[in-house]
Amino acid sequence: MKLNTIVVDDSSIQRITIAKLISEHTNLRLGGDFSNALEAKSYITNNHVDLIFLDIEMPHITGFDLLDGLKIKPLIVFITSKADYAVKAFEYSALDFLQKPIKKERFLVSVKKALEMHQLKHDQIHDDHGPHLIIKSNLKKIKVYTSHIKWVEAFGDYIKVVTYEDTHLVLSTMKAFETELPKDNFLRIHKSYIINLDKVERFNSKQVEIDGEKIPLSRNKKEEIITILESY
Repeated sequence: MKLNTIVVDDSSIQRITIAKLISEHTNLRLGGDFSNALEAKSYITNNHVDLIFLDIEMPHITGFDLLDGLKIKPLIVFITSKADYAVKAFEYSALDFLQKPIKKERFLVSVKKALEMHQLKHDQIHDDHGPHLIIKSNLKKIKVYTSHIKWVEAFGDYIKVVTYEDTHLVLSTMKAFETELPKDNFLRIHKSYIINLDKVERFNSKQVEIDGEKIPLSRNKKEEIITILESY
């Protein structure tokens, strides 16, 4: 599990420091670092963001103003040199509050909280479990919820069912397995790939990206697939 993470701080030193800590963490992916809230808002609007390390005092628009303008709020860790903001930060349901200068040990505590909260939200969403498949992998029958599947990939005489928890090798053809998946959520975009449309983070005319992995688009299906994804 990797959280797509951004840093928003008008201090270049702080941005570089936190961006480096994010890049070094195995469970975080640095989506970008921004010197002002307007740039950050544009990125958040067009990209999936799980976690923000957010400065409060910035020119033009404060960190609080940025959050007020978001419809869907990621997990928030506020960073500031003033402890006076702590109460207001938690009014915004902040996950944590870090005082500058940021220490690695304290940063790791925040990340641990973020990972635990992300997993909790994921578990709550899937408490009702929803549609599932029974697959046979490694001589065992396994229950796989379709909402957990990121993509399905051809692998010789087998297919790989890639989920957030694991990758299962199943003796099946792509065509046969495709018929088992909900048609509204899954789409075959290449002879070797079926994707979960809910998991697509970004796409262009050549590929889609899911959880940081780039998956090719078939040339003869390109226009149809892009139309579907743009309206999805």
